[in-house]
Amino acid sequence: MSESAASLETAVPVAPLPTRRQRAEPVVRRLLVVPEPSTGPHQEADRSAHRLFNVSMVLSGLRCILGYVVLPIVTPALGAAARVGPVVGVPIAVVALCFDVVAVRRFWAADHPWRWRVTFVYAVVMAMVLGLLIGDIVHLAS
Repeated sequence: MSESAASLETAVPVAPLPTRRQRAEPVVRRLLVVPEPSTGPHQEADRSAHRLFNVSMVLSGLRCILGYVVLPIVTPALGAAARVGPVVGVPIAVVALCFDVVAVRRFWAADHPWRWRVTFVYAVVMAMVLGLLIGDIVHLAS
């Protein structure tokens, strides 16, 4: 590379490509109570969003494993009452759902490029956990 080409590369700042916006983004941002993204680096916000994603997915997975694997096998083996599963499942499901909502909000606040994909994954996970929560509440009420 010639010296003039090297100096030209360092002299001309390259603007980052603008993030492609969807028409539904303002609606989702209002629904999640997330402000419009600011310009600038989002590295720390991205790392925070990824950490929160990991924690919320672990909590949701824990709730599903408890509800479908551990409690149906362990409680009858121990002779525990049938109400043990829902009593344990309801608080875990509520905490998991709260973490899921916070994590989705964090991805949107960080203007993360995967925000739509992550929102879809969270919607599926939250629907499953919500189904378990409703089942547990019905079981406790009966």
